[in-house]
Amino acid sequence: MLENKKILLAVTGSIAIYKSIELLRLFVKAGASVKVVMSESAKKFVSPLTFEAAGSQKVLDSISEDWTSDHNHIGVQNYDILVIAPATANTINKLSNGIADTMVSQVALAYDGVKIIAPAANTKMYQNNFTQASLRLLRINNYRIIEPQSKLLACGTEGEGAMAEPKTIFYATARELLKEEFWEDRTAVVTGGGTIERIDDVRFISNFSSGKQAKALATALYLKGAQVDLITTKEFEDLPPVEVFKVESAEQMKEYVEDRLRVAKKGILKKPDLINDLTEPKLIQKKPYLFMAAAVSDYKPKYPQSGKLKKDQLGDEWCLELTKNVDILKSIDKEGVVTIGFKAEMDEEKALENAQRMLKEKELDAVCLNLVKGATKFGSDQNAIVFVTHDKILQSPLKDKLELSFDILKLAKALDE
Repeated sequence: MLENKKILLAVTGSIAIYKSIELLRLFVKAGASVKVVMSESAKKFVSPLTFEAAGSQKVLDSISEDWTSDHNHIGVQNYDILVIAPATANTINKLSNGIADTMVSQVALAYDGVKIIAPAANTKMYQNNFTQASLRLLRINNYRIIEPQSKLLACGTEGEGAMAEPKTIFYATARELLKEEFWEDRTAVVTGGGTIERIDDVRFISNFSSGKQAKALATALYLKGAQVDLITTKEFEDLPPVEVFKVESAEQMKEYVEDRLRVAKKGILKKPDLINDLTEPKLIQKKPYLFMAAAVSDYKPKYPQSGKLKKDQLGDEWCLELTKNVDILKSIDKEGVVTIGFKAEMDEEKALENAQRMLKEKELDAVCLNLVKGATKFGSDQNAIVFVTHDKILQSPLKDKLELSFDILKLAKALDE
């Protein structure tokens, strides 16, 4: 996702620097080109060679700085973003005052692009009024702050100050690099996974939907800058910081979809990052999106039971009586919402016809049609869709589901432009 992106990763003298090696690997794995910048105190914990072996370009420090090339603190303007992780309290307070007595602070002062800081400090040092004032000042000077964690610190203190996890910093950086004005401050509701309809307390009706496409969509939307509500029946790891609402049945999913859309239609209150807290929040109203990627069970048990049904009571044959389930897309209020349905089909001959019927009968803006077979079967990591609108039919090639999600967002964006 970060192909052709160039990142400056600056590290300062903190024990948390070991996390920065993993952060570097995440950037490189995502396709980015990374140059690590080290202060002299950082080199007391990790050598430049360690970062170079992990994928960095030649590390920039006070010894390697070269004025016969652009390998110096002035020659950093062709990078897309500067990430300082870990940023010690000492570095934070120096940066807010324009002090440039280390390679990291010199690069930060010279670089005029977006800068991200991930603090790492003793709790008392982080919460000190001078440090907090410095952080407020940095926010209004084009710095983005990734808040530290509260946990047992290396110094033995338990409290706020531990550097955020590498995945958190990675996603925040990728979001800054990939966000688009269209998706910023816009709510997107995504549903995923197969719904669970209980027969009794130990048995249920469901389907083979993995929820992977919904996870990929939620990730792509977050990276584009949207405020994402993921309503899902599945548990996911490695999600960016989106709002996750865990549900089971179609009725529960419908309730959450209606609630999140009701909130989304009111708009997003956004407070500017200013040095004081006196500025009134601004209400931003953009048309919300609904991506209905969940596989909702068509039927549910007519008489779900409490406890466990015993097989000796059921006999040799068991006729389970079913009733039609709620049709979420058809029944919810879609007024003022760009709504995109997902349809899985196995019959190639009638798949497109069924998708077009779904588009009209459920009054949708678009349908993502997926032929479930071979490489695109349930649970696969790749997918290919046919994007069906009222006036277009667009076929996508087979792609990784995250890559495909970015394509879907491009097509979805055109529905509200």
